[in-house]
Amino acid sequence: MKRRKRIAALFFILAIVLMVAACTDKGTEPAKTDADENQEGKEVVSSGFEEVEETAGGKEREGMEESGDQKPKEDENKANLLYISASVLNVRSDAAANGAIVGKIIKGSQVSVMETTFNEDGSPAWHKIAYDYENGDSAWISADYTVKDKMELLGPGYEDIDFSPQMKGDYESNPRITTNGIYLTAYSAGSSKVDELIELADKTRINAFVINMKDDNGSMLFETETAASLNPSANKSVPVKDIDALMKKLKDHNIYTIARIVCFVDPKYVKEHPESGVVYKDSGAPFYFKKNVQWSSAYDRDLWAYIVGVAKEAAEAGFNEIQFDYVRFPTSNGGKKDSYLDYKNKLGESKPLAVQNFLKYARQELDPYEVYISADVFGLVGSVGDDMGIGQYWEAISNVVDYISPMMYPSHYGPGVYGLGVPDAYPYETVYRCTKDSVMKNKNIETPAIVRPWIQDFTATYVDGHIHYGGEQIKAQIKGLNDNGVEGFMLWNPSNKYDEGGIEKE
Repeated sequence: MKRRKRIAALFFILAIVLMVAACTDKGTEPAKTDADENQEGKEVVSSGFEEVEETAGGKEREGMEESGDQKPKEDENKANLLYISASVLNVRSDAAANGAIVGKIIKGSQVSVMETTFNEDGSPAWHKIAYDYENGDSAWISADYTVKDKMELLGPGYEDIDFSPQMKGDYESNPRITTNGIYLTAYSAGSSKVDELIELADKTRINAFVINMKDDNGSMLFETETAASLNPSANKSVPVKDIDALMKKLKDHNIYTIARIVCFVDPKYVKEHPESGVVYKDSGAPFYFKKNVQWSSAYDRDLWAYIVGVAKEAAEAGFNEIQFDYVRFPTSNGGKKDSYLDYKNKLGESKPLAVQNFLKYARQELDPYEVYISADVFGLVGSVGDDMGIGQYWEAISNVVDYISPMMYPSHYGPGVYGLGVPDAYPYETVYRCTKDSVMKNKNIETPAIVRPWIQDFTATYVDGHIHYGGEQIKAQIKGLNDNGVEGFMLWNPSNKYDEGGIEKE
């Protein structure tokens, strides 16, 4: 015990010498706009970034007093880790404000410090960090915009999130593969269209189908006992009458099967269980995010059980993976809607905690079925430092699922995002930047999910300045993934028509 106290005292002295104060965030958070539902069935998110221009000298620090209860010496690797506090921080080739900009790092990103320069007053000025870019594997950032404790950046609503390492399965009966997938509606899966798509898979790189198990309207792919018991209308007119025959056909062609389950948008369930719907606080009237579609409460445990019950039946039918989509709250216009919407938050949970708790519950319930768990998130979630007001905080989700799938459709980024006038016109650059940010986010946690994005295989005619998307644009997006070390993708086209030129066998 005495030895520990001596070590603690020594660390305290060192901390005083190297003490830094909490840095002020000179950037601004990316603006969050209320997403509009577009004709493709996905949502568009617009955001701008303001970047930090560093000064050569360090600032006087405030509020960074170290506790005498220091971590043990053997934890030296963690002692070299810091977090970015600016919204977007320039990464430079040299330890100077006029150093060439070689990249950018977003708020909350963890960096490994290799070397530090100091100001005359002894305060840190610049940190040399491990950073992979075209001409090197290290670079410099201003020390003014870093903090030691990530929780300083998060604030209320994040303190209860589980960042601890998670047990994630590798199932011998269900081996992992690098999936190159396409999206199928339930009607494509239940008609002759599925044979056309199987033929496409046989002659291209495609080896996985993402099939609507429970779609945006709350309808089932095949009749389920869960729906029969809790929401009978969801079983009406199911497209697939013989799920065993369908699954056998897909397995015979070595197709990995992913059951897409839309979570918190379910108009059929809300009609049957109106208590689960989001409403206006003043009137109690339903909140519709598009015509006649009421948003469901992500806090509703009964709805959780319904969703996971459907997932279990998908697993029993032979699906390899369960993919949760719309696993979030409605877009809140930067939180402004929170003042007048009642989300039915009986337990007082924050939005990101509720989303994480749902996914942890799903994992626990589905683990005996030996299926993998994935979650779809907005593409911009990997490039911001918060949950965007919708409960999708990257680290909270990535830490508890097997695969995280940001929707990186270039058409879904607003003008100016990533410094691109029309991101839709830059498929490689948009996907490259989003992927780079997402990969860096994963470094913040010990048990991250595999990044496997959704990319675009449709032409967004509704976007000003859009370009036609065909084989070359698909290849450009895939290159943007691969250049960041990400293998595997899923193509989205709501009509299920895919361009073979972008997915030719290598």
